[in-house]
Amino acid sequence: MRHVLSSVLALHWAVVFALLAYICMDGSRGIATALGVLGLSIEGSRYPEFENIAVVAPLSIALLTVAVLFCWTFVETLLNAAARPDAGESVARIAFICASFLLSLILIGGVAQGIDGLFMIVAIQMTALLASYVAVLTERRFAFAAMNLHEGDVRAASRMAMGAAHSSLLSRISGRPENNPGGGR
Repeated sequence: MRHVLSSVLALHWAVVFALLAYICMDGSRGIATALGVLGLSIEGSRYPEFENIAVVAPLSIALLTVAVLFCWTFVETLLNAAARPDAGESVARIAFICASFLLSLILIGGVAQGIDGLFMIVAIQMTALLASYVAVLTERRFAFAAMNLHEGDVRAASRMAMGAAHSSLLSRISGRPENNPGGGR
């Protein structure tokens, strides 16, 4: 079973974090612009620390790392979903954890710098991440349950066929006629 929602959400978050990393690389006003994309309008000149390479580079690398994790989840889900229902689940879990941790670090850094309104922006993004994670888990659990139900039906049919064959074999060995509802052998 294809994990369409998981694939779309993984691709969405990969693009979001990749674009944020790309925006952050602009040294003059990268972090201020990235925060503006998230929904917080601040002036870059008010926070000269945001232009420091010691702040911009680690943040860009962290955003890019999370984007790569979501991209990996996307590829893993597309390539291995038919073979394994849990394809990409561990990578997706790591990607969502890293994204949440990164947003928490952005919140802590922003509060330390005195940025107003950052808590609500991060809370909205964290809620979106949580909703995405719950949707991915629900889709995977549903696919796994559907696969197990199908395997259960196959096992039940196999047991019924084996029972019928066993009963037929015993009746032939003992010489008693089979009890067929159709009347023929």
